[in-house]
This record gives sequence, structure tokens and C-alpha cells, in this order.
Amino acid sequence: MKKLTTSVLAVVLSSSFAVVSAQKVQDTAKTQDIEGVVVTALGIKREKKSLGYASQEIKADALSDGTTNTGNIAAQLSGKIAGLNVNTNTNFGGSSNLVIRGIKTLTGGNPLIVIDGSPVNNSSTYDSKSMVDYGNALSDINQEDIESINVLKGAAASALYGERGLNGVIVITTKSGKGKDDGSWGVTLSSAVQAGFVDKSTFPEYQDRYGAGYIQKFSSKAANGTPYANFSSDASWGPKFNPNLLVYQWDSFDPTSPNYGKATPWVAAKNGPITFFNNPITYNNTITLEKGQKGKNISFTYDNMMSDGLMPNSELTKNTFSLKVNYDLTDKLHTSFYSTMTLQDTKGRSITGYNDNTMSGFRQWWQTNVDLKAQQAAYFNNAAVASAANNYGNVSWNRKSATNSGAAYWNNPYFQAYENYTSDSRIRNFSYAQVTYDLLPSVSVTGKVSYDRSNLLAENRLAVGSIAQAFGTSQNNATSGYARYDVTRTETNYDLMANYKFNITDDINVSGVVGGNIRRNTFNDIYSSTEGGLVVPGIYALGNSVKSPLAPLENQYTTQTNSGYVTTSIDFYKVFYLDGTWRIDQSSTLPVEHNTFNYPSVTGSLILSELLNTKNWMNFWKVRANYAEVGGTADPYQLTNYYKSAGIFTNTNKQNVGIYSSILSQANANLKPQRSKEFEVGTELHFFNDRITADFAYYKTKTIDQILPLTVSSGTGYTSKVINAGRIDNTGYEVQLGLVPIKSTDFTWSIDANWSKNKNEVVELYPGVDNYLLNSFQGGVSINARIGQPWGTLVGSDYVYLNGQRVIDPETGVYAMEANKIIGNTTPDWIGGIRNSFNYKGFSLSFLIDIRKGGDIFSTDMYYGMDTGLYKETAIGNYRDQNVILPGVLPDGTPNNIELSQQTTGSNYGYETQPASEFVYDGSYVKLREASIGYSLPKSLLSGTFLREAKISLVGRNLWIIHKNLPYADPEATVGGGIRSYGWSIGSLPTTRDIGVNVTFKF
Repeated sequence: MKKLTTSVLAVVLSSSFAVVSAQKVQDTAKTQDIEGVVVTALGIKREKKSLGYASQEIKADALSDGTTNTGNIAAQLSGKIAGLNVNTNTNFGGSSNLVIRGIKTLTGGNPLIVIDGSPVNNSSTYDSKSMVDYGNALSDINQEDIESINVLKGAAASALYGERGLNGVIVITTKSGKGKDDGSWGVTLSSAVQAGFVDKSTFPEYQDRYGAGYIQKFSSKAANGTPYANFSSDASWGPKFNPNLLVYQWDSFDPTSPNYGKATPWVAAKNGPITFFNNPITYNNTITLEKGQKGKNISFTYDNMMSDGLMPNSELTKNTFSLKVNYDLTDKLHTSFYSTMTLQDTKGRSITGYNDNTMSGFRQWWQTNVDLKAQQAAYFNNAAVASAANNYGNVSWNRKSATNSGAAYWNNPYFQAYENYTSDSRIRNFSYAQVTYDLLPSVSVTGKVSYDRSNLLAENRLAVGSIAQAFGTSQNNATSGYARYDVTRTETNYDLMANYKFNITDDINVSGVVGGNIRRNTFNDIYSSTEGGLVVPGIYALGNSVKSPLAPLENQYTTQTNSGYVTTSIDFYKVFYLDGTWRIDQSSTLPVEHNTFNYPSVTGSLILSELLNTKNWMNFWKVRANYAEVGGTADPYQLTNYYKSAGIFTNTNKQNVGIYSSILSQANANLKPQRSKEFEVGTELHFFNDRITADFAYYKTKTIDQILPLTVSSGTGYTSKVINAGRIDNTGYEVQLGLVPIKSTDFTWSIDANWSKNKNEVVELYPGVDNYLLNSFQGGVSINARIGQPWGTLVGSDYVYLNGQRVIDPETGVYAMEANKIIGNTTPDWIGGIRNSFNYKGFSLSFLIDIRKGGDIFSTDMYYGMDTGLYKETAIGNYRDQNVILPGVLPDGTPNNIELSQQTTGSNYGYETQPASEFVYDGSYVKLREASIGYSLPKSLLSGTFLREAKISLVGRNLWIIHKNLPYADPEATVGGGIRSYGWSIGSLPTTRDIGVNVTFKF
């Protein structure tokens, strides 16, 4: 992998430099404004050359024109920003996790999202009871509204956001109306259709030589001597296939099957699990009306997205309405209004994780003799006449026995998809209104109010006839049920700021902002469910509960942060820029004595190209440096203990008395804000009139006083306590490179590359504690923050070694194992991306290579699936038909000589004989992330028509995983957002190669 990517980079860059040298004499373009104006913190516009910190801007066309619409703009940042790690899972409508410059806190964290200067919610919603990922809130943002995205990477760039700037900031600027040149209304129509096709490298390749069972024999036979398949064994280490052998299989007992009452040949299924998936189709249609002239403009956008999921019975419909109006009431009074509303309905989101996940069955516990098309027919035929006699349509391949049709461990996959589906609806509204008054030519005052609200209703169904599973509020086993999850979030921001700019001399000026902010957040969620099952099948309502429902699980809070801030920027001769910011926050979630805290920053940048007069060959050279502090406050209800209702108890006097759950987490009335300190230096260079551009950055960050729940001995009366503790250091490098190897009147070739490396270390935790548990998986594997190690250390069982040889347990003949060993780390060594763009007259071609090096992944799928004999590696040659001697040594150092039978004792692969470390894989990948071919009709051809512009594009996404090490799965395909997006491959949907056609007309 390292050799491959290094070679690719060397070839591309060396050839590009050579072409630049050959072409530079033809480039007669005048030197333009080097970097232009970008939007920074609080919506403040700055000349990028004046900034003393690293930021990177992506324009709308680079963000979305070269790819299919993912429905989540976060996913479309992948591979485009130095220092930004994007992890996009394959869950239908699922989360995309964003991390800038490494994990800074023990509990993780995403960057702050800001739209036109106003923060918005980007939380990821995950229901841990139903194991469903409902996505992150950035997916509600309509990409057609976006003008540009500027990523503020370090503390100096985000210091003006104080307690919210710890993990960096992504600043989104929305489009303003432009219309036609004559000031009349302009209309833009965009239409796109795309289809997905399963990337087979991300789905199991099954062996086709052995069928159901854990050992190579049939466990029972019919009275006539014909064997029964090993129905209840959810594995494929059974008898060898033989087309001349007739066997009673699951469909022999289905009256609707053509094989009813018949024994059928013992062969591998013609239609395996890959036939379960659809080719998802997505339609996206957008209309934009806009009109603009000096002092006033308006833009209205309606976007409709309809998408099928990869799984049967899954679909998503999203409608987004947006309105933006800028209007100058007078020459001095300027107003701006923006509002967007998203209405989204989703059905059939995939279950994640281990339990009751159809994909876990396909990847870990399956019989290769089972035909999916036969299972499909069995469900639809029986569901049409559902009754207790046919298990309400749940005719499973995994029946308990020949005489018991109940499912042993797994439902029929189609029953699971069409009966036990989830559905959710979300309404999201974000609006702001802003007024600016020019008091003086050099002073203006702005007042602004923004409001962000989201409502989610998620419903989970467990149909009558299902296998018993943990369900609902109690998480007791139930064979049917209904649960609903209602979540409401709001955020209101009130801002008042004054912008000033004064000339001290003709060559020295000072500018800045003085302002204040009041932010109020509310949160309310309610989880409620039936208890003990459904009374009437098919009616999903809380009132259809067999037992009295338990008290709902409810959470509600309101928090407020009051802030003041000031910024000052001094410009010396357009050569040296010195900036300082200071912000003070007062948080309602911290104790009074610690609830007010401040965050400073200082930055400087020097334009060396002006001092050294290098413009004839190096037209721009800037060096910069900064120091800043940012932080974070506590979650609500961390200061004092509180109780949760556990129901009602009627005492002997027939009085109803409330029951409350025990307090398991000890609050802390002395919490302090967590704080991060960062130092950064960098330089930016432009050569040959911007034919070569480069940006380098180095940073070092220290985050201390983190707020976290620490596990304690239950003997204290608690299981955890809230503390300030821990220190994490991040050190990193970032590189951006731009090349224009060829530039002529008709043809341009440009290359944009980025690379970043972050080194993370957990320096301190808490006195007496050297490990902090972050997440745990099946197989005894966990993700940890361990002193002296990077955040995200994988811990689990490993081989016992003697002189470098694996030790065999002489009592069992299998490997000896040692628990609690470091077996990997989940964070990547480096990330990067290379985009090539070609333009010839009206034609355009671009493609993006997205690269991640490192980041270990534990595959639960391989851990179990190798043991159950699913994968092709388990049936190479005659491996299963002979005794084996595992390679290794006995405790005395002599070679292992203990034979193991593969026929009578089952697999010697997988979790029963090998430690977890065997199934940790390097998570590196090289992907052809995006590609597009487009054609814009010439203006001359459109002259005299009602069309101003017309463009058609063929676009693709995830077209080719050029390299990966994780077998049969996508290294990005994790459980959900946040910490769940690290280091765990389990039951994921396969990745799809998406290909689409986009058509855009402007009238």
C-alpha cells in the first residue's frame, strides 16, 4: 500500500512539474488577487492572504459536480480537505463522521457546523436499543443551497466559537440570488438519476462445497432413511455437497413450495445472499428561482430526492424548501433572511451491530445450501395467508427441527425486511434574520437571530412470529412489539456585533469585531414501547400491549451560554498582519464558581513575496504562526445526582407510590471546562502565476481537563463518576498542492492534492487509572484510550509466543491465548486525496482518488464466519477432509504434533481456535471516490433560445476500491457515527458503485 501510493504520487507530481516547465512560457495571464475573500468565524469575511492560520475552502462545483448525490454533504468532503478525516458508513441514510486534526477528547467529537455565521446542530442520532443509525443532522442541508464550504482547522481559526471550537469548524456559505444580467428572474432546473450496483469486493465470497452443520454429518434422518438437513445449525461446516444425495431441507416442510414433501439434491444454492439486494435508484430534482441586482436579491430552491435502499422494503423521500432574501432598505440599512425546511421520511433502515441483524447472519451465521429466492417465495406465499400455523409468514431456513417450524436463531430475511422494519420521519427547520446598519463609513452594527429545530419520530416493529429478542424499554425478550422514539432539538442564537475598520496611517489600518452572543439549547426525547408483545398482530400502537407498558424513558433539558468577544486585526503595509481574538463564555452546565472562562488567540502572517520582490517567479509567499485556546463545557445534569422514574408501586394501603431507579453515576459539583491549547506554523507559496501552489502546516495540540464518566468499583455505590481528567496530545502535518500542468485557450489540466498526518497520544488519564474504555465488541475486543498509546487502541486476545513461535495448548491442540493485549489502533496513519480535472472547450473530465493509510479494524464477521465455514478460504483443497496440525510449538519449544480432526470436531478456523488478533486488519484503502464527464453546450448554440446554460454530466461515486486489506467489507462501513465509527467491521451492508446522469438547464 505504501509503495503503491508513493509511486503514484511520484509519477503524477514529477510529470506535472515537467509539463509546467514546458508550458509556463505560454501562460500570459496577469497576476490576479492571490486568494480572494473567504468567510471565517462568525461569518466575518477576510482576505485569505491576511489569515494567520490554516483554512481550506471548497467551492460548490468542486463539492458536488463531480459525484452522485449522497444525500449527506459531509460524505462529499471525503478526500478533499487536508486534515479532515471523513468516515462514511453504508447504513441506509446513515451517519458520516468528521474529524479535524485528530481526536482531541476521550469521548470523541465532531466539528461545529456553521451556516452563514450561525451554528447548527450536527448531532448523530443512534438508537442503542433498536441498533439503528438515523444519520447525522448535516444530511438535512440541501447541497444546492451551498455556495462554498470553508474548513477552519485549528484552534486559532475556531477560537471565536469558544467552548464549541474544540473540534474545528466547518463554515457553510449559502448562495444569494443572481438572476439574469437584465435583472429579471432566472430559473435553474436540475435533474439527476443514479443507480447503485453492489461492489462484490465488499461482500462475502462463500465456499460452495459444504452445507449446513457444525460437523460433517447429518444429525438426524427420516423414517425412510433420508437425512434431514441440519436445520438449526446456522453454519456451513456440514456434510460435503453431493448432487446424487437427496436430503429433506427447510422447503420440504413448506406447503407453498414446489419441494414440499420432497427430498432434494444436496448442492450449493443457486441464489446466494447477494441476490437479496436491490439495485438502488435515486431521483433528484431541483428548481431554483433567483433574481438579483445591486442592493437586493432573492433565491428560492425546492429540492426533491427519492431513493430506494439496497435492502428490500427500504426507501427514503426528502423534500427541501429554501428561501434567501438580501435587501437594502436604505443605503445604510441592510437586511438578510434565510430559511430552509427539510421533510424526510425513511423506511427500512438497516439494523447495525450483532444481534438480529440480517447482514450479521449473511456474514457470520449462514447455510450455503439455502436459496434466497426460495426464501423470498416462502415469505410472500405464506404472508398472504399468515396464521399461527405458518408462523405468520416467518418460514425460516433455520427451523428448529423437522417437527418444529419455529426459527432457531434467524428469521426469514424477507420476513425481517417486510415485517420487522423501522420507519422514521424528520422535520428540520433552520432560519435566521439579520439587520446591519452602517453607523459610519468605518463602523457598522449587526443584529441577528437564528433558530434551528429538528423533530424526529422513529418507530420500530417486531412482528408476531419473530424470534424472541431483547426489545423495548425493559429489553426483556419478546416475540412481538412496538417502540417509538421521539426526539426534539432546538437551538436559538441571539447575536449583536459591531464591525470596525480604521486607517491609522495610509499604510497601517486596524479592523475587527466587538460583539456578544446568547445561545439557548433545548432537548427532549421520549422512548416508549409495548411490554410482553402485541395483543393483535399487525397493529403497531402502544395501546396494543399485552402487559402494561413501563414508564417511558424521558430526557429533557435547557442550557444557555452567554458570550462576549472581541477581535482586532492590524495590517502593516499589506505585508504583515497581526490578529488577536478574545472570547468569554458563561455556561449554565458548569458550577457557578467555574462557569465563566475565556479563550484567547493570537496570529501573525508575513507576506515574504512583497518583501523579497519575487513576483517574477514566485508571485506569493506567506509564512504564518499562531497560538490559541478553545474548550468545551459539560453536558447537562453532571453537577448533581438525579433520579429516573421506574414505574408505580401500589402499597398495602392501596396508595400509588413512585419508584425511581438507582443512581449509578456520581455527579461532580466542581467540574471545570475542558481546554485545548494549540500552536501552529505554516507557509503558503504560489509559483508561475499560480501554476504551482502549495500550503504547509504543522501543529501541536494539548487538550486537558476533559469531562468524562470514569468507571469505578460498584463497592462505592456507583458504577461511574463524572470527573475532569485526561490529557491528549495531537501533532500533525498538512500539505495542500495545486498544479496546472497545461493551460491554454481551449484546454486546461489541473491537479489538486492534499495529504495530512496526525500523531495522537493519550498522555494522562486519572491517578491510578491507565486505561479508559471507549467501546466493546463481541469476541472480548474493545477500543480504549490507554496511557502512552494513541486514542483508539484495540485490546483483545492474542497468541502466546515462545521465541517468536505461536504456542499450542497441549491439552486441546489449539492455540494458547492471552487476554487483554494491544492488538491494533483504529486511527489512520495518514490520509490524502488527489483530484485531476481536465477542461477542453465545453467538455470536462475529473476524478478523485481518496486514500487512507492505516487505522486497524477488528472484523467480527471474519471472527465468527471463518469458524462457521462460510468463506471460500475454509474449503480450499481437501482441508476439511483430513486431520490438521496447527503450525506452532508446544510449551517446551518442540514443534506441534497434535492432530485435529476437521470432520468430527468442526472448524479449526475462527473464534474457537484463534485469538481476536488474527482478525484485526489494516484499514488502509485507495478508492476511486468520484469521477465525472460533462459537456456544456456552447453559448453560441444557445444564442437566440430561452436557454442561458445547458449541461449534461455522467457521474460516479465509489467506482473502484483500488486497494484494501479488509476482506469482504468496506473499511469505512462501520456501525454508526461518533466512537461507533472506529475499528469495528460487523454486519455492514456492501458498498455500492453509484453511476448517474445529471442534467442542468438555466433559463
